[in-house]
Amino acid sequence: MPASAESLIADVPAFAPYARPATLLRPAAGTPGTGDSSVGGPLLWPADEPWPVCRAPHLTMVRERLTDEERETWQRIDRAMKERRRRNPGGGFVLTEEEARLQDEIMAGASMLDQITWERSRWVQDTSGPGVPMVPVLQLYARDVPVEHWPAGMDVLQVLWCPTEHGDLPGQPYYWGPAAELRYRSSSVAETAPPPPRPDEANDMYLPDPCTVAPLEVVDLPDGDELPGDLHDEGRRWAEERGVEFHRDLACRPGWKVGGWPSWHLTDLVPIDCSCGARMRVFLTVDSGGDPDVVVGRFGELRVFTCPKDPSHPIRLNIQ
Repeated sequence: MPASAESLIADVPAFAPYARPATLLRPAAGTPGTGDSSVGGPLLWPADEPWPVCRAPHLTMVRERLTDEERETWQRIDRAMKERRRRNPGGGFVLTEEEARLQDEIMAGASMLDQITWERSRWVQDTSGPGVPMVPVLQLYARDVPVEHWPAGMDVLQVLWCPTEHGDLPGQPYYWGPAAELRYRSSSVAETAPPPPRPDEANDMYLPDPCTVAPLEVVDLPDGDELPGDLHDEGRRWAEERGVEFHRDLACRPGWKVGGWPSWHLTDLVPIDCSCGARMRVFLTVDSGGDPDVVVGRFGELRVFTCPKDPSHPIRLNIQ
């Protein structure tokens, strides 16, 4: 039997309580229609239903030109650092306490400095304008993907997001990225709406290219953050003996995925709890790169968490 989560569980039954079903979506460039499951494709949308618009404040980059005095001060500090390094080749770019204070004053909380245009850049909350039209991210038909907890009478899941940066979204602590929402509907929609409006303001990284999907159902396991240490060690040894990696080959399967387990490869485990107190479970993983040409975080994964007790509770978003 090929090395898989199922074969590991057969050999080490202690993994069985940790097994979760997952569906790898495996998006590929294509021309899906409204009647297809897709990533970035057209959505089945009733003609009389208004297209959603994000009215939450979004982050926009503002550039500010340094004064002549600020530029000259920065250049003087830069020359002093280079001279210290010339005298001590093995040393680093060390700032004096006074130089660090002056640079902090010049940056004034900005995140970047362009030393060609001598402009500092900062993210600010933008509440102007009529709102940003949401864009289609994902559409799944129940016939293609066995999503848990379908609301009664619904067989289409849709995910949309606002293709701009957001910070401090209500109910989304420590999150920076697109504002997302889930919608369910029935495939019995009789008359569909024309193509949605194209947002005037958008981050190109948040505009997925249309892709078809080829769902593959697998068994997913957690990595060491959510396993007893001795069991995790046994799983790694088992995987190494068969020439596979425990993480990503058997546990926390990568890619666009419904269900399964989240990976905590950038941080330690961050418990995601619902407002009702229940520990939430990862519902959807959006990956960077590939044919959809989406990039979230630092080429990472955006995960949508839902409440296992009541899926109607607000979702939580997290990026690794």
